[in-house]
Amino acid sequence: MTIKYSVVVPVFNEEKVIYESYKRLKTVMDRTYEPYELLFVNDGSKDRTSEMLNYISEGDTHVKVLEFSRNFGHQIAITAGMDYATGQAIVVIDADLQDPPEMILKMIDKWGEGFDVVYGKRIERKGETFFKKMTAALFYRTLRLSTDIDIPLDTGDFRLIDRRVCNEMKRIPEKNRFMRGLVSWVGFNQTAIEYVRDERLAGETKYPLKKMLKLSIDGLTSFSYKPLKIATYSGALLSIAGFVYMIVALALRFFTSSTVPGWTSLIVIQLLFSGFTLFILGVIGEYIGRIYDETKDRPLYIVKEAKGFSSAHRVRAMTSVKHG
Repeated sequence: MTIKYSVVVPVFNEEKVIYESYKRLKTVMDRTYEPYELLFVNDGSKDRTSEMLNYISEGDTHVKVLEFSRNFGHQIAITAGMDYATGQAIVVIDADLQDPPEMILKMIDKWGEGFDVVYGKRIERKGETFFKKMTAALFYRTLRLSTDIDIPLDTGDFRLIDRRVCNEMKRIPEKNRFMRGLVSWVGFNQTAIEYVRDERLAGETKYPLKKMLKLSIDGLTSFSYKPLKIATYSGALLSIAGFVYMIVALALRFFTSSTVPGWTSLIVIQLLFSGFTLFILGVIGEYIGRIYDETKDRPLYIVKEAKGFSSAHRVRAMTSVKHG
């Protein structure tokens, strides 16, 4: 039987919402009257998520479960789900139900009209702090200005992609992945559907400030080299400023009776240039670190166990899977 739809659900410590997430997804996908699979990727959960997913999969042949050997991260979990998905259309959605599963039906309608990618665009984000909304908006707009790739504003990983797009993305081997950017990079015919993002049903966010910062850095460094140009442009500006300051200092020394305050001026300039130098070294270090990750060529993830898959998938799950 050919699978029409694959729904990829990355999961990490979601014992409080996993049953409700499964029920709502099943209700939605049953309404398609087409073959489908619900592919849960357990990203090294430490709570009862694994046990609950096992119970769900035993009672529903639509459900498949990938168990990672440890936590590899949200973007890698999405990647693994796409690697193992067999559907003609693949939907990516988080388990926390902030992205309404009912919107999948609208995505399918758009897919039927000929679009290869249908992504959800948030017009409102309920239950999120002003700080998170502000920083998210700033990040997306900074990324858009920093890259030549048309990455849509105010979108997450909630989207439907055609099998052709999925196959092309499986050829991309990079380690520090920013999936929503990669989907835009591969191109094809893309469109948006707007929706209101709900509050989290239960539990805690899996994207605290630390992980949000890492995702932002991954996005910027993966799709733009403009941060590297900061050194060139800022260095030129500071050189000009230093030259002007030198002229002023010499003029005060030789043409006035005033003396240039020495210690304070030197300290200020030293702190300014030292801080700038360390900042630039940090930016360069981020790029070098990513080069280092690529040269190690380790697998993106390791699957400890795969449940509900064919024998071919089970063989694949016994080994380390190297992407690309």
